[in-house]
Amino acid sequence: MDELREASSGVGAPLRKVLPPPALCGFLLLLALMGAAAYAAGAACGPVAPGMQDTGTHRGGGAGGGTADMGGMHGEDR
Repeated sequence: MDELREASSGVGAPLRKVLPPPALCGFLLLLALMGAAAYAAGAACGPVAPGMQDTGTHRGGGAGGGTADMGGMHGEDR
């Protein structure tokens, strides 16, 4: 019995030092599967709000260009 332990530990010991723990491998596999399932579900459902597309008619800079459309906010009407 002791000879089997010594023989098996000598062959797999360097390989076990290189590989990550099995629990980490299982977690990463589960994470990848959940991500793939979420992507597939999202692709099957399609866009959430198809009418909310950017038409390219924004004026001004910044995120969305909303400040150029809001007259009177910076004292222009005074």
